[in-house]
Amino acid sequence: MTATAATTARDRMLLAKEAARSVGRLTDAEKRDALLAIADAIEAATPAIVEANAEDLERGRATGLSVALQDRLRLDDPRVGALATAVREVAALPDPVGRVLDERVLPNGVALTKVSVPFGVVGSIYEARPNVTVDIAALALRSGNAVVLRGGTAAELTNAALVDVMRDALADRGIDPEAIQTVDSFGREGARELMHARGIVDVLVPRGSAQLIEAVVTESSVPVIETGAGVVHIVLDASAPLEWARDIVVNAKVQRPSVCNAVETVLVHRDAAERLVSPVVAALQEQGVTVHGDDRVSALAEGVVPATDDDWATEYLSLDLSMRVVDDLDDALAHIRRYSTHHTESIITQDDASAERFLAEVDSAVVMANASTRFTDGAEFGFGAEVGISTQKLHARGPMGLAELTSTKWIARGAGQVRE
Repeated sequence: MTATAATTARDRMLLAKEAARSVGRLTDAEKRDALLAIADAIEAATPAIVEANAEDLERGRATGLSVALQDRLRLDDPRVGALATAVREVAALPDPVGRVLDERVLPNGVALTKVSVPFGVVGSIYEARPNVTVDIAALALRSGNAVVLRGGTAAELTNAALVDVMRDALADRGIDPEAIQTVDSFGREGARELMHARGIVDVLVPRGSAQLIEAVVTESSVPVIETGAGVVHIVLDASAPLEWARDIVVNAKVQRPSVCNAVETVLVHRDAAERLVSPVVAALQEQGVTVHGDDRVSALAEGVVPATDDDWATEYLSLDLSMRVVDDLDDALAHIRRYSTHHTESIITQDDASAERFLAEVDSAVVMANASTRFTDGAEFGFGAEVGISTQKLHARGPMGLAELTSTKWIARGAGQVRE
């Protein structure tokens, strides 16, 4: 059966499961060469990919797709080039399969070795993110897995173009193209089938809005690695230098506001409020940011929109930011415990004790001192492309790269031993 002959989403997932056997046996060099071929093919197909993307964008604008999702959906020549670059970076990474993680010899002489192995079939459900189509396919192949994608209707034409290009590149290298599957053409039923493909799909990674992730976590019978929404905080401590505070907050909000590691709430220590609030707010406003502030922030800066209780729990994904003055570090930590989605938090301070306490006490996937939250990213961490940023605690947490798409198995080598 080929993908064109597959009549159901389940058929396509079964094709991926069969292809996973051969992909799992590919050598390091074969996987690397396949990814380099995919990168070259993506670059060569740039005009067709951008054309398909333009149609998706036009339809998105007509149907009221949010500005944030339009930004995530958009591909131009440089962004397509960046997709190819990310694939080449993944190709250059060490092979995560076959790593020896533990080894020992039992008293009876049986030799045990714990090694990393592919999952088999990795599924992903996401929305308006064509970069995820390429990133997860590349990471899955590099780690010896097949992949099943559900990219949503907003990017349907773009994703179809990307999948076709990648499948053709695999076929040209003599690798089973059924290792890359999409169930987009089956719509919501395809997504439902993917979530219930236990025994066919080994792990499912949702990426998108909090609502999408919650729906997948709640409905799926396939094991899920939860990638969470980002209600991200920056704390400006009493000793925070103005230049650091201003530059880091502006970068964390403005550099790309539609992504999950963009800051959404800034908490300012009361002892620094008169020194920091006004210039930081002004710097944000110069970049088009609307600041939603509490009463103390509103009293210290002009043009502030009064914050509501809902603002503290909002992932804006836009040029909006909430700001509150807190009494002390205890107050800031309490606020984060209440509203954080456990993605990324950062503190700006010159007090080592405050920094170390913050790093130790905050329970998030990534905790920083004196750095922009925009660094929470697989590429920035040196993983190449990323599967997503896990906010759960089992199996993986934080930016997920190749190693997080492998499992383990124990290999035992004996010489006729039997258990007494």
